[in-house]
Amino acid sequence: MKQHPFSPNKEKTEQQVTNHLSSVTQNLITIPIYTMQKFYFNALFLLLFSVFSFAQNGIIQGRVFDPINNESIPFANVVIQNTTQGATTDIDGYYKIEKLEPGLYNIQASYIGYKTKTIFEIQVSNSRPATVDIEIEENTAELETVVVKASPFSKTEESPVSLRSISANEIQRNPGGNRDISKAIQSLPGVATTASFRNDILIRGGSPAENSFYIDGIEVPVINHFATQGASGGPNGMINVDFIKDVDFYAGAFPVSRGGALSSVFDFKYAEGNPDKMLARFTLGSSDAGITIDGPLGEKTNYIVSVRRSYLQFLFDAIGLPFLPTYTDYQYKIKHRFNDKNHLTIFQIGAFDEFVLNLDANETEAQQYLLDNLPVNEQWNYTFGLKYTHFQDNSYTNFILSRSMLRNSIFKYANNDDSNPDNLLFDLDSDQKENKLRVENIRRTNGFKFLLGGSYEFDQYSNRTFNQRPIGNDIFIAEYDTTLNLNRWGLFAQVSKKVLQERLTLSAGLRADGADYSEETQNMFKQLSPRFSASLIINERINFNVNTGIYYQLPPYTILGYVENNQFINKTNGIQYMRNTHYVAGLEWNTRSNTRITLEGFYKDYDQYPFLLNDSISFANLGGDFGIIGDEPVTSTSEGRTYGLELLAQQKLFKGFYGIIAYTLSWSEFKDKNDVFIPTAWDSRHIINLTAGYRFGKNWELGAKWRYSTGTPYTPYDENTSLLISNWSVAPGGLLDYDRLNSERIPAIHTLDFRIDKRFFFNKWNLQLYMDVQNAYAFQAQLPAYLSVERNEEGIPLVNQEDPSRYMARYISNDSGAGTVLPSIGVIVEF
Repeated sequence: MKQHPFSPNKEKTEQQVTNHLSSVTQNLITIPIYTMQKFYFNALFLLLFSVFSFAQNGIIQGRVFDPINNESIPFANVVIQNTTQGATTDIDGYYKIEKLEPGLYNIQASYIGYKTKTIFEIQVSNSRPATVDIEIEENTAELETVVVKASPFSKTEESPVSLRSISANEIQRNPGGNRDISKAIQSLPGVATTASFRNDILIRGGSPAENSFYIDGIEVPVINHFATQGASGGPNGMINVDFIKDVDFYAGAFPVSRGGALSSVFDFKYAEGNPDKMLARFTLGSSDAGITIDGPLGEKTNYIVSVRRSYLQFLFDAIGLPFLPTYTDYQYKIKHRFNDKNHLTIFQIGAFDEFVLNLDANETEAQQYLLDNLPVNEQWNYTFGLKYTHFQDNSYTNFILSRSMLRNSIFKYANNDDSNPDNLLFDLDSDQKENKLRVENIRRTNGFKFLLGGSYEFDQYSNRTFNQRPIGNDIFIAEYDTTLNLNRWGLFAQVSKKVLQERLTLSAGLRADGADYSEETQNMFKQLSPRFSASLIINERINFNVNTGIYYQLPPYTILGYVENNQFINKTNGIQYMRNTHYVAGLEWNTRSNTRITLEGFYKDYDQYPFLLNDSISFANLGGDFGIIGDEPVTSTSEGRTYGLELLAQQKLFKGFYGIIAYTLSWSEFKDKNDVFIPTAWDSRHIINLTAGYRFGKNWELGAKWRYSTGTPYTPYDENTSLLISNWSVAPGGLLDYDRLNSERIPAIHTLDFRIDKRFFFNKWNLQLYMDVQNAYAFQAQLPAYLSVERNEEGIPLVNQEDPSRYMARYISNDSGAGTVLPSIGVIVEF
């Protein structure tokens, strides 16, 4: 009998088996902690009536500097927005604003010949100074006696459209977000979600496999626990929001240095450790507990480090759920300054995830169904990176070196009986290793901005697979053990210039990528990626912005490394880079009260997309379930399109109020096997997001989020094929009828989440209590029922007497859409 120790080494499941994990992921994300609520509420009651007043010893401090050469800017003005309270930087560019009452503040930095910069929502307390370093850009076209005011919202020469910036506070307080960036962005236009409560990132009709992620410029392939191999989703995020300074989210107009994405790029900027003393933060949330520590390591070095551990497995066992998930994650960042011109960043993030079955929880029909279909899963991953930055008079150069690894292990036995090797249904051990080097130089001279660079990476993908899978009336067995070595390279350049007295900004870029996988992929001229942006200032408050570009992404390793008859069959099939051409245009209106209103239209044209030969569907429909996708024969023949309009009204913190109104009208379509455009699994036609909050006196805060989305398409079961006894013994969860691909659609979904925060500021420590309620009015989504079989009293499937080759059908209600209110309570202690 094969042994399966819990060593990080397996991750595999068939689409027909693992698609049911979506129904239970809401429990992975937020479970009411009933056993602890009494303690929390008693603590809250005592604190509310024991604290009356606090000192006003808050400090905002930092440095104002030019981001191109890292030179300090002396005598710059830094003031609290809409007040006269502030400070002037000293000869070394440092400032300090003292005697502040604890709370949130917006600050503005200005200097003659530079653009005014606004930093939103700086949390001030008595126990620790808020260190905020401010980059302000030179305004070369204006006279030195003029102070130029820039938009307080993020926009670059290269990306004047489709760029949103999210602060750490916006992520932390997001109602229903569980302090998770993947959920916080759901408040923005163009971002769709599924009814399965997963963290799948679906941008402008694209699939979860079309996104890339960077932390301080270092690419990080995995940002979710229990990640889907071949895509990017999962139930819980790995990134600790305590680390985040802000996040730039690109839904288009991608920076030329960021390759390998078709739908979105996330650029996380991590905070640095406190330069003065060691500080700590302890967090107890709805699903995990964690601690974050930061501080100095000498005069030139600082650090920040955290560890988190979930405790859901204990709760799940106590309430009788048939699965027990456990996850642990860690991350750290070390910043060392050799001198003002040379900096080194050391960074690592990693996770260990374990998903086992609770075989004692088998009393109900629903429990038994999950036990029959859920696999045992273990997964771990990490990314380690170094970034060395060298500044010169009018430029800086980044040297970025990183290594990432993902190891998956999943196996499944029929009836969960591993005593007989013949019961093995599938088993996979898979490693993905990526070693990357990127060099980029950013230079400003004579009013031009130049970006030049190149990249190289060596990747290794190993896969040992045993898989029994029904195809029609036959059982297909895939069994192979292989290793794929892959070299990849890229070159990129961008030039930007402001003309017409800076009323018009133009930017043009070119990127070329190659890989030695095949003749089709190694020719860089086949992957030329031009792009162009323009931004016109119509008047002081209104801009017109456009962008177009061609983007390429290599298919996932699961496709590249798939083997049949001892050969990479998809290499023989001529697989190519996936291609997507973007067209985006929009209007932007910035008010005087920290408000921005934008209207953007987009069109995305896909081709060279993988088409799955066994199922005769586009790869674009996959990625919303657990396990692994893409491990089968494909061709680069699929074509698609997504298009629509986005409206955003965003109010940054202003007199205690903040909010977002976002509406998206979009279509997502790919051609089926009959060469006809049909909706994809991500076609959410109408999406409405309303998010608002207010900060009351005495550090109370209330936020709410209401979300509406048109129901997404789904493919019904092929009942006749599923119920074949030979098929059911291998895939006891039903097979989909791809002749009716996405022919059904679930009804619209809408939910209301709200959150209440209360903060207490003491001289030596801070306390934050919050209550977060998901699905406040108990909306019940109507999701497709599960296909099962009739059983006798002993649990044995009943054979159809009219057709002895098949079992009798029975449908089980899909309770993942149950109208359950999900409250949770959290505690954050800083000292």
